[in-house]
Order: sequence, then C-alpha cells, then structure tokens
Amino acid sequence: MNKDIKILPKFKNEDEERDFWSKHDLMDYFSKPVKLKLPNLKLSNELISFRLPSSLLYAIKVEANKRDMPYQSLMKLRLYDLFMGKKKSNNSNL
Repeated sequence: MNKDIKILPKFKNEDEERDFWSKHDLMDYFSKPVKLKLPNLKLSNELISFRLPSSLLYAIKVEANKRDMPYQSLMKLRLYDLFMGKKKSNNSNL
C-alpha cells in the first residue's frame, strides 16, 4: 500500500492551520511518525510526599475503590476542589 505523500501547504496563521487540519487527514501528509526530542519540556506536576495516619489513608483508599479510581487521583481531585474549585468561595474558613 504505497500511498503518495501530499505536500503540506504554508499557513498564514494558526486559525488557517487549525481549519486545514480539521478537514484533512494527517497521514496524507506524513509517511511515518517522527520521534521528537523536547529537552526543555518540564513536567507540570511536582512529586511530593507526606505522612498520613493509617486510618485516613485507608478511608481514602476505600472511597477511591468505590469510585473505581486510583487513590492518588482521588486525593488530587479533592485537593483541587478544596483549593482551586468553586473559586475558594467557602475556603476562607480553613
């Protein structure tokens, strides 16, 4: 299945490019995936560690299991809701 590769057009701006890709297939313009190296890319998350009472960790794991999600994801979700969600409307009582 030897497919002819089309020539990629020049775009005037991002809107034009976005419109183009919404109507065309990427594989018509590239023969195979290209491996990119992004040495300056930084993770948006930071690794932290902290100690919790065993009973609290157990309760978090039970709740996460009920929701069929990893307990770390549940903790991130709850922390986000507490500090970032609802625009801190009720967080002034902390």
